[in-house]
Amino acid sequence: MKFNNTKLTGLLVGTLLTLGSFGAYATESPEESNINKDQVEGRVEEAKGTVKEVTGKVLDDKGMEIEGNIQKNVGKAQAGFGDLKKDVEDIKEGK
Repeated sequence: MKFNNTKLTGLLVGTLLTLGSFGAYATESPEESNINKDQVEGRVEEAKGTVKEVTGKVLDDKGMEIEGNIQKNVGKAQAGFGDLKKDVEDIKEGK
């Protein structure tokens, strides 16, 4: 399998963007933001799935691409569930 500069650049950019997005969640301490376990785990799975999906595209591996897409969407669902739980807790606390 041959790698060209476009594929390597795409893989590098996708990986850097995914890893860089973690900083958005690290700005507040968990006590201040009330982040729950489902939100964190879901977003981590979403990021891992994105990296796997991009890697599959770059390597032209359809199986890896599909697996990454599924993992990304499962992570989105878990993070959404965590967001919903947080909203319910905020309503109960009167925030």
